[in-house]
Amino acid sequence: MKTISFALAGAAALFVAACDSKSDTSSNTSTSDSTSGSSTAGSSHEGSGAEESKPGKTGPREEKAKPEQKTTSSGLKYTVLKKGTGNVNPKASDTVTVHYHGTLLNGTVFDSSVDRAEPASFPLNRVIPGWTEGVQLMVVGDKFKFEVPANLAYGPQSPTPAIPPNSTLVFEVELLGIQ
Repeated sequence: MKTISFALAGAAALFVAACDSKSDTSSNTSTSDSTSGSSTAGSSHEGSGAEESKPGKTGPREEKAKPEQKTTSSGLKYTVLKKGTGNVNPKASDTVTVHYHGTLLNGTVFDSSVDRAEPASFPLNRVIPGWTEGVQLMVVGDKFKFEVPANLAYGPQSPTPAIPPNSTLVFEVELLGIQ
């Protein structure tokens, strides 16, 4: 029996900036859960009991359940990739230490403490609103994937050419500590 698994393309980054800009209307208006775990691939067995050894024919396929993606009332989407052992959530006024990897929706990396092999520390109230909201959902040891819509990121005022205006950003963030 062959097990099919998938890798989540990572993302979780941070630019410390003053972000009080509002984005124009985002095309991302759905607040529904995007868990579509019911893809039913047909797995019919054809009676002979003899096993075929043809490439690509390995019998019924078993798929791992995709982690549930949730959406907050503000439109921030997040997926819990790993549960930590902490029991305290940071407050917006706290300074946190994280490892992160940030990409655009197309997978282009724009910043990564993981790639630099150096965790980052910053006050949570000094980052984009999507980070302030999302990291407060975490405890030490958690690893989340965030999909931050433009209105919770940089909106039309991108701080760098690496991030086009009004971009949705994807971050994979691991919370290492709270100060």
